[in-house]
Amino acid sequence: MATPEEMAASMIANMPEKTGKPLEEWLGIVAKSGLDKHGKIVAMLKSDHAMTHGFANLVAAKALASDEEVDLVASQYSGAKADLKPIHDAIMDFAKGLGSDVEVAPKKASVSLRRKKQFALITPATKTRVDLGLALKGDEPAGRLEKGDAMCSHRVRLTSAGEFDDEVKGWMKEAYTRAG
Repeated sequence: MATPEEMAASMIANMPEKTGKPLEEWLGIVAKSGLDKHGKIVAMLKSDHAMTHGFANLVAAKALASDEEVDLVASQYSGAKADLKPIHDAIMDFAKGLGSDVEVAPKKASVSLRRKKQFALITPATKTRVDLGLALKGDEPAGRLEKGDAMCSHRVRLTSAGEFDDEVKGWMKEAYTRAG
């Protein structure tokens, strides 16, 4: 049986024949509509363009996918937490250099970094601190490497991008290695 990714790729490949336009054109139509809710986009594509539900659902998901990722991170670092964004950016720059298999999954209150399993969690914990959760099960907490919670075995509290130093990068690289 095909994976969901393979099914979506097949639908995208068949989209011009089945709907009259390639995905890129449909994304342009959605962008021009100004709609930003999945259900409203699906309804518009079905009513205004006679698109079937399956294709409308796929186009809506693709149209919102990249925007939602940016919006989730932007909302985490808005207002009182805006000064913490450089810490997040420093961690993300390092994470992207660890390997092409790093999966970035923004959530409402944090950003999960995964390989085969989660190895790090970036959370703007307070208006002055970012917590970097690390999956280093079995390691004893020591110094800045504190005991974590259910999501990650350890955490490091960071109040500036400069605190994301070689020591913390070493722990993060180790967590990445173990997650593969």
